[in-house]
Amino acid sequence: MIGSLCLVTHLVFQYLKMLQTLGPQQRVYEEIQMIETNEFHYQEQIDPIEYVEDICENMQLFPKEDFLTGDQLMFEYNPEVISAALSLLTPEKANLMLLSPEHEGQCPLREKWFGTQYSVEDIQQEWMEQWTGNLELNSDIHLPQENKFIATDFTLKPSDCPDTEVPVRIADSDRGCLWYRKDNKFKIPKRFHLISPIIQQSAKNVVLFDLLVNILGHNLAEPAYEAEVAQLEYKLVAGEHGLVIKVKGFNHKLSLLFHLIIDRLADFSASPGVFSMFSEQLKKTYFNILIKPDKLGKDVRLLMLEHCRWSMVEKCQALTAGLTSEDLTEFSRSFRTELYAEGLVQGNFCSTESAQFLQYVTEKLQFSKLPAVVPVMFRVVELPMKHHICKVKSLSKGDANSEVTVYYQSGVKALKEHTLMELLVMHMEEPCFDFLRTKETLGYHVYPTCRNTSGVLGFSVTVETQATKFNTELVELKIEEFLVSYGDTLNAMTEEAFNTQVISLVKLKECEDTHLGEEVDRNWAEVVTQQYVFDRLNREIEALKQMSRNELVSWFQEHREQNSRKLSVHVVGFGAEENDEDGSGKKQESKDEDTIGASYCEVSKLTFLPASPKLAGAISIMDIPAFTKGLPLFPYHKILE
Repeated sequence: MIGSLCLVTHLVFQYLKMLQTLGPQQRVYEEIQMIETNEFHYQEQIDPIEYVEDICENMQLFPKEDFLTGDQLMFEYNPEVISAALSLLTPEKANLMLLSPEHEGQCPLREKWFGTQYSVEDIQQEWMEQWTGNLELNSDIHLPQENKFIATDFTLKPSDCPDTEVPVRIADSDRGCLWYRKDNKFKIPKRFHLISPIIQQSAKNVVLFDLLVNILGHNLAEPAYEAEVAQLEYKLVAGEHGLVIKVKGFNHKLSLLFHLIIDRLADFSASPGVFSMFSEQLKKTYFNILIKPDKLGKDVRLLMLEHCRWSMVEKCQALTAGLTSEDLTEFSRSFRTELYAEGLVQGNFCSTESAQFLQYVTEKLQFSKLPAVVPVMFRVVELPMKHHICKVKSLSKGDANSEVTVYYQSGVKALKEHTLMELLVMHMEEPCFDFLRTKETLGYHVYPTCRNTSGVLGFSVTVETQATKFNTELVELKIEEFLVSYGDTLNAMTEEAFNTQVISLVKLKECEDTHLGEEVDRNWAEVVTQQYVFDRLNREIEALKQMSRNELVSWFQEHREQNSRKLSVHVVGFGAEENDEDGSGKKQESKDEDTIGASYCEVSKLTFLPASPKLAGAISIMDIPAFTKGLPLFPYHKILE
């Protein structure tokens, strides 16, 4: 660790010496100045309170004429000021801070506010002599080249097709399609999205896909750095059914960034060393997900509901079974062989320019059309008309945190029922918190949720609690108590109260977007699920206005009948209330790599627990594949109207 500190610091001082030797560079200054100016003039609306706070701070630091700009804008180039600042960046004035868990037991001092342990010592004389003497310049260190990603053209593009309120399909073939909408509201170029769906053949493939996306991001880090400096953004997401590529920023140079990403995907490679590094990193990512009760609970619930889904546990098993860089190379080649690309362009582009994005993808990647349509969602298991419960022990040894989710499945429904479910959950939020959190004090996180599982509706109530205080089955019974009391509350609801609730949800849906990203996110959700109901908000508002109080009450009562499709998922923490020998509920920290490796193996196995007589009416699920094997599946369903 100390050796790495010396090496990194040595490189920093070599870079500083290079800057001091070369002196101020007007070209670099003007690039930074242009980037800051662009960001200031085309910034999106921010929260009013945050804006006021920023101005108040500026009032303490700057003259009146600079209150609004603060330190955001750079004005005249002054090499003397820059040189003076550079001259102060010397080893003698440096303060090095090293944070590492390896220092445990070596820090005798303790700061008075939080009790953080630390130590203070002089920089080693050998290092100081090396840095302050005749420090040689490193030939590999140099100033950045001219930044080709800085936008200089902010002209609003004229429309080359009729303007529309929603995206329209402007390109369509057997290898992909493109949705487009010219932005006439915000007048600021912002975002482009593209998806290439495939995957889901095996847990091994899902893991290799995660690795591909992570390493692709690594391969882009250096060549795309200048784009990020120039305020362009990109994001790669390993979706359930394919790769999602998002780019955002000024339209002038956005295509350069997008082409760079596609080029790196087309020429994807990973050395054995990089593969090994990211495999270990992914192993830790999976591990950290599985030891969190809320993540494990979601994984278990979706494993039961979504047919052919590969769980995080199965992904962890596939990863620990051993993969090679050759496996990834072969997977990346297969991935690029057959694809369907679907994109959304929205902002300051004309339709002709937009179509070129899809054209570049198909020409550069040279993929064939899919032999069959690849669904972008899972088929969903139709739960039995009985209460089933799945209890699993937390995978974080000694962690007291538990989670209980009680889920009611509605089934294949239309847009009206989805909106009705939203209204129900919105009305349920306050009494749910009051009963389960304020009165019963079961936990800090208590909430109802509207569930849309691959097009199949449902709702749930979730409580995050601790095994040192409450048993999960007691929490389940308290949730049942709440739902009984809520049913009474709902029955007693007046027409006036119902109308007030409807108006509140309508106003929420009518809120104007503050920036283009909000609208694009909504439209992209329609594209990525291939539903294309771009006016969904308007349709939901119309549905709300036609709803009655009786419909809401009946909707809730239908889910509470004896033959409702009810599924409870418990992630059981460690503590006295769960009859654990060590009832402390303290996490056991891994101290070495061998212990960590053993922990990875442990999280690849779930421990199922039977329900006690407290929940006599519930059927325990002790084997998920056995439970789902004979159950019928809902057809693929999209909530369109």
